[in-house]
Amino acid sequence: MPRCLLTWSDRTVTARGVPTIQHGEADRGPVLRLLQQTDVEYQLVRVLTSRAGEAAAQELVAAIVATGRAAELRVLPIVDPSDHGQIFAALHGVTAGMPWLGLDVCLSAGTPQMQTLWVILVEAGLLRARMLQVIPAAFVPSVHPHPIREVKLDIEGFPEIRALREEVVRLRAADTAQMIGDSAPMHALVARLGRLARTDVPVLVEGETGTGKELVARTIHRLGERVAGPFVAENCGAFSEGVLASELFGHERGAFTGAAARRRGLFEQADGGTLFLDEIADTSPRVQVSLLRVLQEGTLRRVGAEEPIAVDVRVIAATHRDLSALVAKGEFREDLYYRLCGATVRVPPLRERLGDLEGLVRHFLDELGATELWPDAAAWRRLRAYAWPGNVRQLRAEVVRWTVFCDREVGVADLSPELGGGGGAAIEPRVVSRGIARATTLAEATGAVERECIAKAIEREGSLAGAARALGIDRNTLKRKLRAHGSKSPRSRR
Repeated sequence: MPRCLLTWSDRTVTARGVPTIQHGEADRGPVLRLLQQTDVEYQLVRVLTSRAGEAAAQELVAAIVATGRAAELRVLPIVDPSDHGQIFAALHGVTAGMPWLGLDVCLSAGTPQMQTLWVILVEAGLLRARMLQVIPAAFVPSVHPHPIREVKLDIEGFPEIRALREEVVRLRAADTAQMIGDSAPMHALVARLGRLARTDVPVLVEGETGTGKELVARTIHRLGERVAGPFVAENCGAFSEGVLASELFGHERGAFTGAAARRRGLFEQADGGTLFLDEIADTSPRVQVSLLRVLQEGTLRRVGAEEPIAVDVRVIAATHRDLSALVAKGEFREDLYYRLCGATVRVPPLRERLGDLEGLVRHFLDELGATELWPDAAAWRRLRAYAWPGNVRQLRAEVVRWTVFCDREVGVADLSPELGGGGGAAIEPRVVSRGIARATTLAEATGAVERECIAKAIEREGSLAGAARALGIDRNTLKRKLRAHGSKSPRSRR
């Protein structure tokens, strides 16, 4: 089965651009040796290098092409090839555009720091690849039985690996964050975010649950001058008062039972970047006092500590509640409220921007790899008529449902019960009220409702089969009900 190979250039150079290793015919280097000794068919070889090693890496790419394989060079913005941080940042998105095939990485090329990051990324599950080691030619007497080895390590349990996984997921989310929508409310929101990104004032994001308040915060961070700094997000409603104080401000060893080591809080982790505090209205008065001190003075004190610590953080807070009303009731500190709302952003609910519905659906289907799915006309009518109380989050959950239950076309019967699908027909209140108004007994009212629901379903779906699916009954049952009501079966328009 064809695969792709991702490798650093083995034509390493010194800071002056002088090759450190001269590969001859006896030893052409680990990359060419791997390609020569493996029976894997590589559809593409992508060679990575720093700017200093570009010329030497070009020679390696030419040598690979000479073997009949496709190869390309990626020059990454790395100044110090021994700096783990630089290498890690440069590797983000390095597989973009490669064919969706099995991937191998060559551990035997590049600096030790470059090789270490391959191990961390692969073993943490952040890069789906095999790690291959090429045994140096000097250690191969004649014909080595296994000159190419697959390296497997069991380091999944390391807490540093788990932390790295969370960090890379955060970076990916920030990189792909984008505001989907072409409606007037979204144009106004994006324009406002662009202006806010150029400032450093605190921002209060208001909006209903599921509208995408964290996405707004990520967009402000991504477009602003703090983009090189960290973006840290937390939901204040997820912790009790004591735990939240430790999460935000950190704690010293022994500050409380279970505090076995010093821990940096979210403010310290976000130093130089942005801290997003969701559900800020759920913070206790005690935590609000500490938050106010950090915003006013730019310093914090870890739980159990004596000395203050200076931090430089832009705070973006969010809530689905009316914070000004809570201030009026005395349930939220007024001075903290004015510190947080240096600028206010309201995220419109989905029902106010239904023109974005189609673009959002297409975006979610692309994201889920289900581009062959699409709602039919009847399903679109239901989607556009729905109020979407759960907003964009609910819409995405609906699209995920389609990927489970649908093959190509999404019909009314495939929609969730809230939208009138999933075995239940949507009953228009005004139609039901007319039927009941004409009835004099319960039996007549029940019959009138059933008759009008059947008529509406047939009119909407255009066939008995479609109406039966929408009503959640068998086709023969529907025929019997039509005969009982003295109605004729319609001629299908499909």
